[in-house]
Amino acid sequence: MSAGQAIISPRAADRLQAGHLWIYRSDVVACEANPGSVVSVRDKRGRVYGRAFYSSSSLITLRLITQEDRDVGKEFWRHRLQQARQLRQQVVRNSEVFRLVHSEGDAMPSVIVDCYGEVLSVQTLSQGAEQIKPILVELLLELFQPKAIVERNDSKVRALEGLPQTASILYGSDPGEIICRENGLPFYFQPLSGQKTGAFLDHRENRASAAGLARGKALDCFCYAGSFAIHLAEACEEVEAVDLSQAAVAMGQRNAALNGFGNVRFGAENVFDRLKLYDRLRKRFDTIVLDPPAFAKNRSHIEAALRGYREINLRALRLLNPGGLLVTASCSQLIDETLFLNLLTQTAADARRRVQVLQKRTQAQDHPFLLSMPETYYLKCLFLRVLD
Repeated sequence: MSAGQAIISPRAADRLQAGHLWIYRSDVVACEANPGSVVSVRDKRGRVYGRAFYSSSSLITLRLITQEDRDVGKEFWRHRLQQARQLRQQVVRNSEVFRLVHSEGDAMPSVIVDCYGEVLSVQTLSQGAEQIKPILVELLLELFQPKAIVERNDSKVRALEGLPQTASILYGSDPGEIICRENGLPFYFQPLSGQKTGAFLDHRENRASAAGLARGKALDCFCYAGSFAIHLAEACEEVEAVDLSQAAVAMGQRNAALNGFGNVRFGAENVFDRLKLYDRLRKRFDTIVLDPPAFAKNRSHIEAALRGYREINLRALRLLNPGGLLVTASCSQLIDETLFLNLLTQTAADARRRVQVLQKRTQAQDHPFLLSMPETYYLKCLFLRVLD
């Protein structure tokens, strides 16, 4: 892979020196390279800052791969994959589903690899990542010997890179629906057709922790395929799980049956409407989980997102019995931790509930984020206990 050259502005140089990995189009002074190629990154004086993926379409024009001006070939990527595997061997326990490569968090920008037992699911979300896809597949086969590798490149993000949206088989045959264990519990997964790369894996550790604190009557909101609900089922008398998607609810029912839990009841309904109804009926719960989709997709959505988070958390706090547990999350990267905490503080005051913070959690350890890059820290999760 030939290396072109990109000249960056002083502001971009400061950004890289501070540890950020992205350079935007406005800070690229000049670039002589083919779309998706690896380029040497320099300032006007000739100082080298490393090598990066170059995109001809995205506002994120450069994604830094290494701070060294060195060849970026097969052996380079082999080493990065081996580093990623070593971390997962340390942090993943009792689970066959986990994130093997978390893009910038694993120094492999715009590359995601999720593991579903013997199936690997790959996303290449930039022109550069797309160019190295054949090398990635070759190395994944060599290092992990999966039965199948699928690509879930149907993400809308690829359109920003001028790349087609597609889902296909890169190796082996269509795995269809498979059963894998998360925290020891079996679930159905569909790597080629499920949400994201087949499921939402970033709450794996949070679900296990919630199961250790949950009790009584539980309500799981935005339940998708029932992962939180089923983790709660063993500890709770009964669990009610709600999601707008009928297909998600049907999958949740199958997952409950697979685990032999008869105390989980699923319903397909708008969560806002269900919470409003239960607030009016003064229904009470001992455990509530709020795991909504990202309400703020861009900055223009932030105010509406805050109103949405406020409403669901206000109603949940009103529905909890004294001593009750609220597991509340936001996966909107634009709603940072401070903003989310301030919102919850004000909402608790409005609900007239005294609240303890039992745990302040984030995305699972197989989704590492960089201190120098806030864009990689997106999932905030609070375990709150209502005192009275």
